This record gives sequence, C-alpha cells and structure tokens, in this order.
Amino acid sequence: MELVEAMRTTGTCRYFSDEPVPDDVLYKAFDSARFGPQGGNRQPVRWIVVRDQAKKQRLAELYLPYWDAYFNAIAGGGVNVGALPETVRSADHFARHLAEHPALVIACAEIEGLHVTDADLDRVSVVGGGSIYPTVQNFCLALRDQGVGSAVTTLLCHEEPKVRELLHIPDGFLTACHIAVGYPAKGFPKKLTRTPVEQIVGLDDFATPMFS
Repeated sequence: MELVEAMRTTGTCRYFSDEPVPDDVLYKAFDSARFGPQGGNRQPVRWIVVRDQAKKQRLAELYLPYWDAYFNAIAGGGVNVGALPETVRSADHFARHLAEHPALVIACAEIEGLHVTDADLDRVSVVGGGSIYPTVQNFCLALRDQGVGSAVTTLLCHEEPKVRELLHIPDGFLTACHIAVGYPAKGFPKKLTRTPVEQIVGLDDFATPMFS
C-alpha cells in the first residue's frame, strides 16, 4: 500500500470481524513499528498481545466504567469531542464489545528510557510520549498495510496498577495505550475528516496563517 494512502485511511476501527489475526501478520507489524523515532534510540516500548478471553474480559470490565462516565459527559454536553453522532455511537459499540475484539495489544514503555523534558513545566506533561506514540502509529500503519484495523485507546491507563498486576508488567514500566486489533467488519474509511491545513499551520507566530 502507498504510504500516503495508508496515512489517510488508517482511521479508528470500531467494528471487527471474528477472524483472528495471524501471528505472522502481527510479527510484521511489530517489526516495522520498532523503527519509529525514539529519543536517543533508547527503544523503551514493549508490547503485550492479549488473546486470552478471561484477560480480555477483565480488561473490558476495567474499561467500561470510564467509558460510561465519558459517554454520559458527552451526552450531557460536558465534553466536546468534535465528533459526529455516528462516531460516538460507534465508539459506544466498541467499548461494550471490547472483550470480543480478536486481540488487545498493550503498549508499555520503560520509564527510564523516556527523557521527559517538560516534567517541571506548569502544565500536563506530554514529552515522554514522543518516544512511544510514533512507534504505536507505525504499528497501526503496518497493520493497515496488511488489511488489519486498529483502535487506540488510553482510558485503561486510569487502571494501570490493576492492568500491570493482571499482565505481570514489571516495575519501571508504564502502560501508554491499549490497541484493539482485528480485520474490519465494515471495511476501511474512504475519507477521514480532519481540520484543513489552512487552520492549523502558522508562519513565524501562532496567529499568522502560513497558507490561505
């Protein structure tokens, strides 16, 4: 698959078929993912593929209360997600069927391998993710190249201690996200909706548009 086409059609897949994803497909995706940029080439990311039904069910049980709270906030107007109603309904279906998805992949990262340069700023810290999420996106793109869908969620990070215990994640590692993986039941999107370039790129300062 051509790279730009993959980038433009790797949307969040929320409906999966029952077909299992073979080991060799996952291997190829992980093999490509590891070339994502990472600070100092420290390579902090580790992966766990969860296929065990009991463990998927437990992860779903931990996930659903947080999704319910988020969903109710959206319904009550307390959260502006910028999404169409159909997208929210699809996300609700995804959450309520989490244990049924073919595989759940947990992206972990070694904390010592993260150079968190914004830790002392008076705002939420995000820089540590720079050595994690490009690798995650590579994984999703490599799956897309093989006709496999994915959906990245971070809600389960609320329950990191319980997830670490369930999956025997050692001390010194965090959970960065959880990725549902499977063959899409409804195909891939032909067009994703995103903010136009003219509205998101400044020239020499934040408020001066570079393109018009």
